[in-house]
Amino acid sequence: MTASSDVLIVGGGAMGGAVATFLLADPAFDGRVTIVERDPTFRRASSALSAASIRQQFSTPENIELSRFSFDWMRREMDVGLHESGYLYLAPPNGVTVLEENHAVQRVHGVDVVLLGPEELRARFPWMSTDGVALGSLGLSGEGWFDGYALLQGLRARARDAGAILVSGEVVGLVLDGHRVGSATLGDGRSIDCGSLVDAAGPWAAAIARMAGVDLPVEARRRSVFVFESATPVDGCPLVIDTSGAWFRPEGGAFITGIAPPSSEDRAELPLDVDPREFETRLWPALAARVPAFDAVKVTNSWAGYYEVDTFDHNAIIGRHPSIANLLFANGFSGHGIQQAPAVGRAIAELLAHGRYVTLDLSVFGFDRIAAGRRVEERAIIG
Repeated sequence: MTASSDVLIVGGGAMGGAVATFLLADPAFDGRVTIVERDPTFRRASSALSAASIRQQFSTPENIELSRFSFDWMRREMDVGLHESGYLYLAPPNGVTVLEENHAVQRVHGVDVVLLGPEELRARFPWMSTDGVALGSLGLSGEGWFDGYALLQGLRARARDAGAILVSGEVVGLVLDGHRVGSATLGDGRSIDCGSLVDAAGPWAAAIARMAGVDLPVEARRRSVFVFESATPVDGCPLVIDTSGAWFRPEGGAFITGIAPPSSEDRAELPLDVDPREFETRLWPALAARVPAFDAVKVTNSWAGYYEVDTFDHNAIIGRHPSIANLLFANGFSGHGIQQAPAVGRAIAELLAHGRYVTLDLSVFGFDRIAAGRRVEERAIIG
């Protein structure tokens, strides 16, 4: 059985849904869009398992603009439980220069952010210890967190209502026709001919790319999130990025927290099992040192999900493949993908409908930089 589609999107999470939503809303596009998702329950999907936070505190202008558009779009277009409570980066003495340089870039691009010294931090957040902190950077607006699963489902619903065909199935092969992807083969034997193919497969994007003979440097890296309750109230808490690398933020009446594993243990496609020792040995000491009230906490839940890590430079890979002209990527966001999904969806839709970026030039994130060895340095990556 063979079907056909002008645009075939592999991956039905927030990114794939965003591409379809924006493409079908563009008057310049008049075609058929199909989204293929191998797991319609989204049990292992990064969109569903993400901590779903959003910030403008980046060092790369394009990342700032992607998150700004996405925040404004979510606030205006979709009820995703958006909490505009800010990010707070804490820097030790040897991190001050980077924080100040990032701040300068952010201010040029209109980010509502302020630098705070230790005394100012204690005045604003009396529950916080500033030991080892030389400077903080606080987002005053346009940052916070949201319901990632609500965004995923909302985008899928919009795409479906606009005419996208939602297909449950796993892409197991791509058939090339010269320097183009001609069709995708599904695990049950079905085939879908395509005019263009968008790889939005998240942590599994590299497997799709390999089917086209492309080496995409994206790996699935496990990240664990712990839910804990504090015996003492901690009011007015933003999302805090600690000097230890740990992060924490409120979630309902509790808090969630996480930290990147040591590089020696950060291997690809580990099972999505949570190791409780990660909280006991690494997170709890860091939390209690920063917030003395967190010395008495109770872990009530935990889960693990995958970051889709770009091992080349930890930045997104967006746009067309340089030689397979109808193969497009929206991958490798290394932890900030779901927050930028609306803006990336708009960008890919512009490439498909207009043949170029219209509103925001994202060529800096193009695939061609990999072969050229041209890394994009983003100094505000959260492990």
